[in-house]
Amino acid sequence: MPALIPTEYFCEITWLGAITHRRAITVETQPRDALDLDWDGPVGAAHSGRTRLSDSRVLAQHDRDTPISNVRQVSLVSQEEVDQIAADLGIDDFDPAWLGATIVVKGLPDFSHVPPSSRLQADNKTTLIVDMQNFPCHQIGKTIELDRPGQGKKFKEVAKGKRGVTAWVERPGRLALGDRLALHIPSQRGWQA
Repeated sequence: MPALIPTEYFCEITWLGAITHRRAITVETQPRDALDLDWDGPVGAAHSGRTRLSDSRVLAQHDRDTPISNVRQVSLVSQEEVDQIAADLGIDDFDPAWLGATIVVKGLPDFSHVPPSSRLQADNKTTLIVDMQNFPCHQIGKTIELDRPGQGKKFKEVAKGKRGVTAWVERPGRLALGDRLALHIPSQRGWQA
């Protein structure tokens, strides 16, 4: 029996970007027309690598700055959820670069809640494995504040459940604006305690 089930759901890439260097306070993402992905993630991006240092997200499992597998090579958000965040913040011209996202997609409902371990696969078979929902962080709010003073302070509150997902590369390749990604979900029932 297949471990992953192709669904009837697809999304389209509407924006691509790469963080080319890390900043302690804000996020700076450079827009791209295409991204080359290897086993480490987007080539030349600051969050690429097979490993990363543990941070506040996994302190219950690892001491801070412990080397762990990098399941956060790619950050994906949906245009629909970005539009909701922008409306809640009162920003008409929301810049996806503020989010530190790698990929913005449109057309997949309830995107931030696709099941962990789902696959997003392009027509050229470039494939991403979804790790889990991405939680809002204070750096994004500070980045928004730089361009829209007074409007970034509520980011963490309004982006809860709408910040997209993180993923890592299962099959390297190239992704470009307009590419279509198919959703494949695990063939298992939901966990029950």
